[in-house]
Amino acid sequence: MISRISAAAVAAVLLLLAPGASQAQTRELTDKGELLDKVVAVVNEGVVLQSELDEQVVTIAERLRQQGLELPPQSVLRQQVLERLVLQEIQMQRAQRGGIRISDEQLNAALADVAQRNGIPLQRLPEVLAQQGIDYAAYRDSIRKELTLQVLRQRDVIQKINVAPRELEQFLDKQKNRPSELNEYNLSHILIAVPQAATAAQLEEAARRASDVYERAQAGEDFSRLAVAYSNSQTALEGGALGWRRGAEIPTVLVDLVAGLKPGQVSEPLRTPSGYHIVRFNEMRGADVQTVEQQVHARHILLKPTEIQDDATVEQRLRMIRERILKGEDFAAVAKVTSEDPGSAADGGDLGWTGPGTFVPEFEQKLQQLGENELSEPFRTQFGWHIVQLLGRREFDNTEELRRQRAFMQLRESKADEETELWLRRLRDEAYVETRI
Repeated sequence: MISRISAAAVAAVLLLLAPGASQAQTRELTDKGELLDKVVAVVNEGVVLQSELDEQVVTIAERLRQQGLELPPQSVLRQQVLERLVLQEIQMQRAQRGGIRISDEQLNAALADVAQRNGIPLQRLPEVLAQQGIDYAAYRDSIRKELTLQVLRQRDVIQKINVAPRELEQFLDKQKNRPSELNEYNLSHILIAVPQAATAAQLEEAARRASDVYERAQAGEDFSRLAVAYSNSQTALEGGALGWRRGAEIPTVLVDLVAGLKPGQVSEPLRTPSGYHIVRFNEMRGADVQTVEQQVHARHILLKPTEIQDDATVEQRLRMIRERILKGEDFAAVAKVTSEDPGSAADGGDLGWTGPGTFVPEFEQKLQQLGENELSEPFRTQFGWHIVQLLGRREFDNTEELRRQRAFMQLRESKADEETELWLRRLRDEAYVETRI
């Protein structure tokens, strides 16, 4: 089975593609003029077609069956799928208005990642997809759409999330009495959403529905089936599955709920601005955390080729600078006046203590070859020509630093779940939507 990965700004990560997805649709007239497709929803200036809805219903139903989940009534499933397609159309329109475009280079990079993760050459991807009944052109279009939606979310939601220093400190303190970051938690989630400007009647109806869903889950009804039928979350059609998450990666609004549960238990509904949340704690497992890493302390001088000075000229200049340093000139003083690295020149070329993966491979390889205080010969990377001096190596216990870095990223990501739901509710409330089924 081909799995797809989508790219958020710097990395490609896509959702698992179920059999039959992205198949080409026939949208044409017969010789008698019979229309083979119709509009099932008008969304602002766009539409959702019957063929899109039918295809997605088949795909999602098959995926749910493969996961061993009981399907809701067909009418409920179709309504859930239609709502997801409506939200996708709203987001695609917003992305188009905002000038978000996925280039062929970005798309091809994502497809290459798909092929690599599935252990096949990129050129064989169309053939393997065809064996699964998936049209390659339609598959490319679906990947492009996924990437577009992720770039939109990154721009409109993620980049606008602020984590203040005091908030980070408070988060770290709270972690001590919350689900451990050393463990991973498998969770499922149901959201009974409420509109932004909900009336008293709408709030009462949402509370009633949340209470009903909770009682049915407590009584032993399948939580995944309830999620597919009633949840307004983006994970509804995955049975509400949030997957495995470290303790600090659990959405902020759900942390206190999870802390009070044992595996197999379901939380009471929790009211937040986006609606009522119900959580099922499925499983827990331990996780290893890195605490010690090999670090190096180095300094360098960078010169960049230009239209006037080619590679050979720059390399020769750097060799002359190296000779001056070997004859006794101060490295830091020379770096301040000659280095073209804006990040380190003012500090005499000092790069500080750094861990693995900080530099490009050519630079790290050169550092690995040097002894302490040894000065390298000139070498080239994508940034230009360098000479580098290794000042020292050490084993560094970075437990606290990693904990703070993870806390920052996890706090932002945990906020992102709630912020994304609120953002989607706003987009949905502001859009003109007319359903025709």
